[in-house]
Amino acid sequence: MALAYTYRPRVLDELARHGLRPLPESDPQQLRDAVRDLYKYEIKRLRGELLAGKFPKSEYAARVVALRERYPILSLPMELWLSS
Repeated sequence: MALAYTYRPRVLDELARHGLRPLPESDPQQLRDAVRDLYKYEIKRLRGELLAGKFPKSEYAARVVALRERYPILSLPMELWLSS
């Protein structure tokens, strides 16, 4: 029998922002890994744009911060993803 997880509404909203709509059987670790992979892809793309000269180096730190702010769920411990 598969475990059923009950996600907090805030977590569901954050996951939906990244195109993820978990089912009750969806493992929180797999969801976190998927969000982390999206973040890693975007940070690598941002670095590539910097190296390609698409924006000045002086803007890089601010762009990294702005990108990180789009992924607050990665700062939330997984124990807090679920309702009791």
